[in-house]
Amino acid sequence: QVQLVESGGGLVQAGTSLRLSCAASGRTLTSYAMGWFRQAPGKEREFAAGANWNGANTYYADSVKGRFTISRDNAKNMVFLQMNSLKPEDTAAYYCAARPLVATSRAGDYDVWGQGTQVTVSS
Repeated sequence: QVQLVESGGGLVQAGTSLRLSCAASGRTLTSYAMGWFRQAPGKEREFAAGANWNGANTYYADSVKGRFTISRDNAKNMVFLQMNSLKPEDTAAYYCAARPLVATSRAGDYDVWGQGTQVTVSS
């Protein structure tokens, strides 16, 4: 089973950028689709971005489209989320998750989750 560990969160001002990383261990990520989800206090976990197993297809929530970019380096067993033009409403715990081959936007479809990294955007 693959294990996931996120890093890169922090406290930033609106309009700035952060890059989240997700490091995998235990198994190679080459057969896994990867997703980034986020959860704000009192809200349900929501999809932010996803990438199929080879990175050829990526998907984004409307709320982050044009500002966030998911990428993956299968050789290094890493997945990234570049977040630009951050807004206060992007404040949440961010989680990476894995499922076989094809990314979806449904949290319940993902089998493996990291522990999360907190992103706080001040206005």
